[in-house]
Amino acid sequence: MLTGSLVALVTPMSNDGEVDFAALQRLVEFHIENGTSGIVAVGTTGESATLSVEEHIEVVKAVVKYAAGRIKVIAGAGGNATSEAIELGRLSAEAGADMVLSVVPYYNKPTQEGIYQHFKAIADHSPLPVILYNVPGRTVADMSNDTALRLAAHPNIVGLKDATGDIGRACDLALRAPEGFALYSGDDATGMAFMLCGGHGVISVTANIAPKLMSELCVAATSGNTAKARAINDKLQGLHKQLFVEPNPIPAKWALTRMQRIPAGIRLPLTPLSASAEAVVEAAMKQAEVI
Repeated sequence: MLTGSLVALVTPMSNDGEVDFAALQRLVEFHIENGTSGIVAVGTTGESATLSVEEHIEVVKAVVKYAAGRIKVIAGAGGNATSEAIELGRLSAEAGADMVLSVVPYYNKPTQEGIYQHFKAIADHSPLPVILYNVPGRTVADMSNDTALRLAAHPNIVGLKDATGDIGRACDLALRAPEGFALYSGDDATGMAFMLCGGHGVISVTANIAPKLMSELCVAATSGNTAKARAINDKLQGLHKQLFVEPNPIPAKWALTRMQRIPAGIRLPLTPLSASAEAVVEAAMKQAEVI
């Protein structure tokens, strides 16, 4: 089981919106050097919605190449058409990814049975282990715990990223999940509590900016060192909040540009961080001592 801090990696882009592969390589090294356990490439934070399929797979291939077996690579491979998600999973396997992360179908609002059948079909066809991703704030459809745990019985479904921020649901998942089924928080602000309830890690936006602290937080929380986990989390609370002051990944990309790690490019319909929000993001970065 993959545990700890898994970064939901941004996709660096030049000012004209083209993927900047040199900056991407530097980010991969940044995470390896700072203890990140896994890289999620081309998920929501990686602007998957605005990359073509060809670009999507090229980014996954590049991350795999740069990682060179030193860190696990999870490819974002979701879609609201089941056939598309299956194809992305196949292409991700060819690109060398270790696992795929597949989101609840968005926009078309499937029933719980539809969600179950969607993921079952993906898992049946996937050459790679599948991590489910529930983020109803973006997809509208909300996969229930019962549906997630029903899917956990599938031998090719190995985990769940839960971005509801609902700690009651997290505790219920931890109580009922089968042994070996990984539970990841997809909500940085409640990630510590999620792990203290029995979760195994966080698929994190904050880790883009503070990878070492997020890694240390996850180690402390999953080992039951509550005092250390709280102390680290206190430093990160500003980032947990302000990296969502505007839609993700707008603030995260601005913060990485402020750290001189990536250029400022982002693709429409996302726009650069507004001037009025820059001060609060910068203050959060100073609180975390990343600048």
